[in-house]
Amino acid sequence: MLDYRLLQALAAVSSQGGFEKAAAFLHLTQSAVSRRIKQLEGILGQPVLERTIPPKPTPAGLLLLNHLQQVQQMESALGLAEQDVQSVRLATNADSLATWLPEALVLPNKPNIRFDLVVEDQSISLKRMKQGDVMACICDSPFAINGGDVMPLGALRYRAVASPAFIERYQLSPITPQKLAKSPCLTFSTDDLLQHRFLHDFAGIIPEHVHICPSSEGFMKAVLAGLGFGLLPDLQMQAYITRGELKDLAPGYYLDTPLYWHHWQCESPLLRQLRLQVLEHAKASLEKIS
Repeated sequence: MLDYRLLQALAAVSSQGGFEKAAAFLHLTQSAVSRRIKQLEGILGQPVLERTIPPKPTPAGLLLLNHLQQVQQMESALGLAEQDVQSVRLATNADSLATWLPEALVLPNKPNIRFDLVVEDQSISLKRMKQGDVMACICDSPFAINGGDVMPLGALRYRAVASPAFIERYQLSPITPQKLAKSPCLTFSTDDLLQHRFLHDFAGIIPEHVHICPSSEGFMKAVLAGLGFGLLPDLQMQAYITRGELKDLAPGYYLDTPLYWHHWQCESPLLRQLRLQVLEHAKASLEKIS
């Protein structure tokens, strides 16, 4: 039988990004944390951490982290978990975090809840659930993973926009495929293909000049500054359209990105309350999934 103090040491090193921070988090010495990890590896006969900077769980380590989260959820559901501080590790896309999600995370009757938010593109964040790294996940996949369940949240609606100065600089009025192809665009990451989809749908082309900006707020500011054009959520940029600080490059065109809430089937009362509140806020803020 596993000693769960060893698993808690593994979880702390993984979530805190190192042995020193894990020791401070657990109120232990760094050597004590290191001993617990070595003891765990001795029991298993294989490493649970890659000694990189920061340390990363091995496949065996990920299985153990998943197991620990499942146990913690069951203990909470049975009323056996300590109630001083309750942690929720949640994977979400950056645009949800920049728009509708923060208000949905406020649970007035749970002042001791602590969120550890992992920001990933909505197309890849489900891997965090598969790895057992998070308790819940917001992503674009409608398919539940083994041991999990999924519920639709709604869709973030995106439009292609640019600043008036950018439109003038690249002579995008009137807009043509040739001019658009030579105009720089912004993407959140190499996994962000919204701009590619827009260019393919609207002009049958691929972008030639791409800036990568892995920050939702920075992305919007870069579009406002005229660094490039990009697809922004209506929830984030509608006020700038109204004030004339941004212009819709293709009026009538939009892309809806569906979002889904993934959670483990052995759901604690806290996570159930959180899920229901997130669903309520999503229904009021997002478009219906078509």
